[in-house]
Amino acid sequence: MPARPPRDPGAPLSSDTPPEGLSLLNGVPAADAETALLTCCGSHRWARRMATHRPYPTVEALLAAADEAAYDLAPADVAEALLGEDTTPLPDRGGLAVHTALRAAHAAYEAKFGHVFVIALDAADPAAALDQTMASLRTRLGHDADHESAVTAEQLRRITRARLLRLAAGPGTLRPSALVDAHRP
Repeated sequence: MPARPPRDPGAPLSSDTPPEGLSLLNGVPAADAETALLTCCGSHRWARRMATHRPYPTVEALLAAADEAAYDLAPADVAEALLGEDTTPLPDRGGLAVHTALRAAHAAYEAKFGHVFVIALDAADPAAALDQTMASLRTRLGHDADHESAVTAEQLRRITRARLLRLAAGPGTLRPSALVDAHRP
């Protein structure tokens, strides 16, 4: 299916017109789509599946497919995705003691579970991000490996959805060759 021509930024967006980023994702070659999708979730299996099932007529269809693909990930796929995750810097609030405690909790988490701590803070008030992160770390450090594996997969799915929304929105002047670099989280 050929890529749609770029939408006039001044034209009203109808409900049946996909956002520019989604149109671009639908129109690029599979390898480019897979590379772009890897910026949303670091599992090659997930990205390949998402690229193969294009085109997505709506953002909702894209998110539904992403959820289905995420629920089908094997533990090795989740581990692969987690390898690409970094500890995201939080707002500079709380002072040295809070950040020292947070670093210690992250280290304890990584020592216990063998991977980085991930949490979807997309709906969180930035002022409360430190508190939410610390509370979640404390709670999740009490989980056994199986329970934490399920929680981690869910958090990764939520993070992936937020990244996909940004990818699908896309700026009005996005070129296919710029698809990957323009949407790094």
